[in-house]
Amino acid sequence: MAPYPVKRLYEEVAFIAYYFHWNHDEVMHMDHRERRKWCDEISVIHKKVNDAPENVFDIR
Repeated sequence: MAPYPVKRLYEEVAFIAYYFHWNHDEVMHMDHRERRKWCDEISVIHKKVNDAPENVFDIR
C-alpha cells in the first residue's frame, strides 16, 4: 500500500481547520477515513450555502 500523500494530508487538515475552526492536533489525531468524511460533509455544507463547485477532495 502506498503512503498517503503529504500534500493531500495538509490540504485536508487545512480544509477542516478553516471551516470548523478545529485545531491542528484535533484534526491530526483523526484517522484518514474520518478526516475524509469530514471533508465530504464540509463540502456538502459549503455547496448548499454558497452554490459552490463539487468537493475538491472527491476522488470517485
